[in-house]
Amino acid sequence: MFTGIIEDTGTILSFDQGEAAYLLKVSANNVLEDVAHGDSIAVNGCCLSVTHFDTDSGELHFDVLEETRRLTSFADLKSGSLVNLERSLSFNGKMGGHFVTGHVDAIGNIKVLEQRGNDYFLRISIPEDQAKYVVWKGSIALDGISLTVAEVSSDSLSVWLIPTTMEVTNLRQKKPGDLMNLEFDLLAKYVESLTCNSQQMDTKVI
Repeated sequence: MFTGIIEDTGTILSFDQGEAAYLLKVSANNVLEDVAHGDSIAVNGCCLSVTHFDTDSGELHFDVLEETRRLTSFADLKSGSLVNLERSLSFNGKMGGHFVTGHVDAIGNIKVLEQRGNDYFLRISIPEDQAKYVVWKGSIALDGISLTVAEVSSDSLSVWLIPTTMEVTNLRQKKPGDLMNLEFDLLAKYVESLTCNSQQMDTKVI
């Protein structure tokens, strides 16, 4: 479980296909503190397990399944790409953002990313069949970044970004046309599941 508050911006060193899985190597800083083999780290909002690390060189290694690569924006990653990093949630301090599982629901395409006044405006596409999970003023995770929805339509959502968010995340490298991982609010998905199951049970009883 994560919060969507980015701790570190890593740089892709390599992303190559191995015999059993794709091997992702990332240069990192803050998230290397107290890291252990098998730890969960969100990489652009996707929960991955650490398979190897080297604190001296500042490297983290992850195995990435073909399924993960196919269903996320990882296919666009290349050497030099910036990625957002967050260690899994620890209940020994403050918690900001919202509950993020690291399980990517969909991929969005950036339609607009521009500075407006002192802040930045981002509009990104969403699959029409999943727009039901997005509400005005609700939470959304974009590449693992916890953000508040400012506008929503049947095929896109918009958020406002403060300069700090642009500076400390991979958004400083993004541009219109780029892909981002989307994770919708977990609560919305549970409510839908409970409602549908309840309706199905009522139908069976009748």
